[in-house]
Amino acid sequence: MDSGRIRTPRTAPRTGRGARSAPRGARVAALAAAALLATVVPSAQAVTAPVPRIDLTVLVVDDGGSAVGAITAELEGSGVPYRRIDLDDPNRPVLDPAFLSDTVDGRPRAKYQGVVLPHETAFGPDSAEHTALQAYERRFGIPQVDAYTWSHPGVGLDYTNEGGWSGVLDGTTAGVTAAGRAGPFRYLSGALTFEDNDPSIAESYGYAGRPRAGYTSYLDVPVDGAGGRASLVGEYTADGRRELVVTFAYNQYQRQFRALARGIVEWLTQGVHLGQSRNYLSVHVDDVFAPDARWDTVRNCTPGDFDCVGDDGEGAAPIRMTVADAQYAAAWQKASGFTLDMVYNGGQGEQWKTEHGGSDPLIDRLVADRAQYRWINHTYTHPFLGCVQDNTVVPWRCARDTSGATLWVSRSVLSAQIRDNHNWAVGKGISVDRGELVTGEHSGLKTLPQQPVDNPNLAGALADNGVKWIASDNSREPRQRPVGAGKTVPRHPMNVYYNVGTAAEMTDEYNWIYTSRADGGSGVCEVDPASTCLPAPLPTTTGYADHIVPREARTALSHVMGNDPRPHYVHQSNLAEERLLYPVLDRVLADYRTLFAPSAPVVNPRQRDVGTELNRRAAWDQALAAGKVTAYRIGSTVTVRTPAGVTAPVTAPEGTRKRLLLGSTAFGSPYAGTRSAWTAPEPLQTSVTLTLPTA
Repeated sequence: MDSGRIRTPRTAPRTGRGARSAPRGARVAALAAAALLATVVPSAQAVTAPVPRIDLTVLVVDDGGSAVGAITAELEGSGVPYRRIDLDDPNRPVLDPAFLSDTVDGRPRAKYQGVVLPHETAFGPDSAEHTALQAYERRFGIPQVDAYTWSHPGVGLDYTNEGGWSGVLDGTTAGVTAAGRAGPFRYLSGALTFEDNDPSIAESYGYAGRPRAGYTSYLDVPVDGAGGRASLVGEYTADGRRELVVTFAYNQYQRQFRALARGIVEWLTQGVHLGQSRNYLSVHVDDVFAPDARWDTVRNCTPGDFDCVGDDGEGAAPIRMTVADAQYAAAWQKASGFTLDMVYNGGQGEQWKTEHGGSDPLIDRLVADRAQYRWINHTYTHPFLGCVQDNTVVPWRCARDTSGATLWVSRSVLSAQIRDNHNWAVGKGISVDRGELVTGEHSGLKTLPQQPVDNPNLAGALADNGVKWIASDNSREPRQRPVGAGKTVPRHPMNVYYNVGTAAEMTDEYNWIYTSRADGGSGVCEVDPASTCLPAPLPTTTGYADHIVPREARTALSHVMGNDPRPHYVHQSNLAEERLLYPVLDRVLADYRTLFAPSAPVVNPRQRDVGTELNRRAAWDQALAAGKVTAYRIGSTVTVRTPAGVTAPVTAPEGTRKRLLLGSTAFGSPYAGTRSAWTAPEPLQTSVTLTLPTA
């Protein structure tokens, strides 16, 4: 999704009475020396009062702006519990001491571990709510994020006319400071370039100010030619409180926010929270061993499609990988450090062999290199496995019997397609998981508008073959759902088409889809609300490299950075001829590795792992929505209770240990400078108990 114009906060930050005076040096030094995970103790009763309980929930105060919306999306997407207060709701609760804290079992309780505000004076600087919130934050040591404000002394920064800068940030390269790399943004490599997707639109506006006493900059930009820099993100410590100050506009889709989102949450929660986040990328290559029909640049259709009038069926020159393409794929994987999933049709490979003299060097090469890839069953000959198609009309429809009942592909045919393809791979020594399946065109699953329900024989055929995870098309069904005893795994289609082998063909078809009738296109973009027409057709000689590759790489990278484990899918044709997939993947991986440090590598899950992750997330979201999760921290001890059978995603600092019935063990796995895991109580335990490092 392209970023929109964002300039100023919905509620303009105030000057004058809303500004704080600079904190005194001694107070700043004492607070700055406090460790991120120091035990929070009420200052007035440090000797006698019990250590407070801090519930692992975030309070979000929402003004409807894109900045708070972006942080909320990050919390929700990573599984962090939060409570949202709508400032525009006249019936919203009032933030007073009773709303923010109480006492449980004789122990003072902070109901929220962090607070997200639109800006530092969201309730008004002299309001009772503002006073209550600040007192709460001081008492329990609760951090506050100012989602989007401006540069002024009230947040620890000079005004922009005092050596700072304000304006459009599009294309600007910001730097993660040493403090940022040592602190909440340690997973970034050091530089962050703001998106500039459309030169005619101002996509992000910001205020860069020079830090005052008590302010530690985490992200800054150059402001003059003499090496001066001013801050866009930093921590302001004053009056016993800590604020993360963000002085540029953003939305949840922009790359600069996606890069910083993890660190914002880590700072907000002091590195201890429910939920976890990874950067995922896996790519399924469908139709391996099968040929793909080629786009006809004259008829503007694909031979073999029902609506391609006047074609000869398969077309004159179907696209299929060669031995050289297979060798290139293996070499590319090794050089890039990335593994492809080969989604194969063994029966179509055998058919090709029969039609071409009884041998197939491609099969021989890929089978010889079988250990270098992951393999997924794509059915033996790739038939349509839903209803019986009636192609006497365009678009096709489901055939019906004389009584009007839909005719379905039978369970025996479905089961044989799955079984025979699995057995073919086993006979070749290919390691394949019986539980994973991708049907041709995702058929068998409902296909709107013609087939609004699944083939009723599909669930039984999946059970016959032990299939637990069946691929679906994320553009049609973005949510996981059950199919009999199995579940879907939604996949993102990549805009690298299955029916092209060259950049010129790809650009020609792209132009047909994305240009108006007046410009020679299909005009689909003029009537589809989800589409946008190109201002003019792309040159077929340069359009793929100059326009399509950067757009598709940007889209894929947004999925990677959005904690989205869903696989992407392409086709074997994209590894053939001009090998159109590689420029996209090279761009994604290069941009990613430029932005992120080695501590946050791309996670490359296989289909069953994606299915398991999505299944766990759904159960977790349901438990949160039902209010059945209890989680809190008392000093250096974290306790998490969930309903039976629900595992909890938890993130904690390095050095955290999980308590066992006897002794303890290191908690979680490392990622981006923290440790996290889906975790559940050990046998004979009723809750998860973690011990945080004390330093």
